Amino acid sequence: MSSVVSTMYGQVRGQEHEGVTRFLGIPYAASPTGGLRFRAPAPPPAWDTVLDAEAFSATPPKPDYAAPFDVLLAEPSIPGDDWLTVNVWTPGGSGLPVMVWIHGGAFSNGNSAIPMYDGHTFARDGVVLVSFNYRLGVDGFALLPDAPANRGLLDQIAALEWVRDNIAAFGGDPGNVTIFGESAGAMSITTLLSIPRARGLFAKAITQSGAAQAAASPADAALITGELGLALGLEATAANLADVPRPRLIAAQATVRDALGAQPDPARFGASIVVSSMAFIPVIDGDLIPEHPMAAIAAGAGADVPLLTGTNTDEYRLFLVPTGMVALITDDVLANLLPVLGINPPVVELYRSNRDAATPGDLLAALLTDMFFRLPALAIAEARIGGPDPTYIYEFAWPSPVEALGACHSLEIPFVFDNLSASGAELVIGADRPQHLASEMHDAWIRFARSGDPGWRAFDKDYPVRVFGGGDSPVELDPHGDERRIWSEA
Repeated sequence: MSSVVSTMYGQVRGQEHEGVTRFLGIPYAASPTGGLRFRAPAPPPAWDTVLDAEAFSATPPKPDYAAPFDVLLAEPSIPGDDWLTVNVWTPGGSGLPVMVWIHGGAFSNGNSAIPMYDGHTFARDGVVLVSFNYRLGVDGFALLPDAPANRGLLDQIAALEWVRDNIAAFGGDPGNVTIFGESAGAMSITTLLSIPRARGLFAKAITQSGAAQAAASPADAALITGELGLALGLEATAANLADVPRPRLIAAQATVRDALGAQPDPARFGASIVVSSMAFIPVIDGDLIPEHPMAAIAAGAGADVPLLTGTNTDEYRLFLVPTGMVALITDDVLANLLPVLGINPPVVELYRSNRDAATPGDLLAALLTDMFFRLPALAIAEARIGGPDPTYIYEFAWPSPVEALGACHSLEIPFVFDNLSASGAELVIGADRPQHLASEMHDAWIRFARSGDPGWRAFDKDYPVRVFGGGDSPVELDPHGDERRIWSEA
């Protein structure tokens, strides 16, 4: 295809490499600064000359991760004001399936310039791959009395509308769009599945390690806004925050985040915030999000969209092992945590009996993995049984050789992207990289994008799960079923 493509706002020039043309940093909305900072996304200004789309745009403002995640989850930080942008990788042609990646980062970190998210391999294999940035943290998700709620989700919808209106010029089929994302990106997709405003913007969805965990009540979101105001020493309104220097606001955001992590008190932060473990998340505002996403999906929202969803076997080890926390958990500490977490003793005893050599920290990691990740994903799948379109479940079970991380949170991303050599990937997957596993996952995601069927049995009451990197049988019926059931039985 020509390296110059016409969009509805102007022409863009890409860069061709090995049969794939990439277009980076194309504006899909106006810069969310000045008078537009806490407003819904506005269309970008049109341009008359050809825009060179050969480098990533600025990245959304964010706090740094605390050590050691500042290294493990390193992300580029590119200065500038125009970060509401999309990136497109295309092999050329027409009518190709489109996949749109929504990055994670707890709704407060992440961006589309992270090397593992490079879309070359998808385009190499016949898919038009799109990624984009959206507003994060306070700018994207703080509930402010004088601003629209869920601005980060409104950005995501605006990016999908850009895809609908422009992707055919890049060779993509706007009627065959699959959105996929991980962690907060997957939670965003679950929300998009559930709300009327996003209907028709995508045909299929893939959620990796995220379901309906992130949905704050307005009252709880207001508590977080109050905490932000205390950290800043002023009333947290859009009008007031517009005058706060960005570094100071980012520091206050980190203060609220750290306070929630240190003492997750529902009376102080709100139960829906504490359950999510994230301070700035989508809020059930009665407008964009009319009801809790889980309730909407249980009532049939998104049932006509094929869904591929799953989790990693050891999700929570990412949060407990690198910090050394897993080694600090004793039997006494675990016993004191269980009532706070709402975990009944029979649940713990079953997990203990299934893991002969598990330390108390190992047990906590397994319990939190299922409580926060696996069970919410299964709840979505269960709610969709009998609907018009299928759900497919996967489990990523390949254990990292690095620091006893196991099959931890985010480990599957370089496998899905078939991008094991990306900068930073070696920190979590090590040097011995199982290419066959990356090929299997990558191919399954593309099959699903093309046809809505990744290549294994759809979810039903037998709980079929495609296990990547596990034992001899790629599809298992109700793996860990006794642990799944004990949560409702105990």
